[in-house]
Amino acid sequence: MKKLLIASDIHGSAYYCRKLLERIEEERPDRILLLGDLLYHGPRNDLPREYNPKLVIEMLDSIKHKLLCVCGNCDAEVDQLVLDFPIMADYAVLLLGEQTVYATHGHHYGEQNPPPLCASDVLLCGHTHVPCCHVHEHFTYMNPGSVSIPKENSCYSYMMWENDTFTWHDLLTGKTYQPQ
Repeated sequence: MKKLLIASDIHGSAYYCRKLLERIEEERPDRILLLGDLLYHGPRNDLPREYNPKLVIEMLDSIKHKLLCVCGNCDAEVDQLVLDFPIMADYAVLLLGEQTVYATHGHHYGEQNPPPLCASDVLLCGHTHVPCCHVHEHFTYMNPGSVSIPKENSCYSYMMWENDTFTWHDLLTGKTYQPQ
């Protein structure tokens, strides 16, 4: 794989899913990794702009051949019944260049309770809706933020992996930025 787009927490927003598809068209990744919470907004979140899970299903199914997904805390078996690609895995382990990346939503394993990892490994999670990159003694924690419901004054965002480098991007402008 040469180029990977990483996104999380669409939460049923047709508006922001459409913006994500625009970025996918521009970025032309080999694959897209979605870190969960695709269709339902969840009981702690307000409804995102243009909340329309049925339309999000259609949009995501249109790129199903490029999707790799893990299950979020707002995803359920009923969601899997309406999507044409697998979403129920708790985690995925990817070899990206020389790095091992443990990808999960973040509600079971996260920055404060990581799975067993090596110092060069990356723990990639969504869930908090806050983009970040924190280097710890035994792993590096990264979060792309949220496509539709950013928190803590962060922007609508996604990440890219290319040439052995992770970068964060503003979903609305496509510009690269450094997370706090």
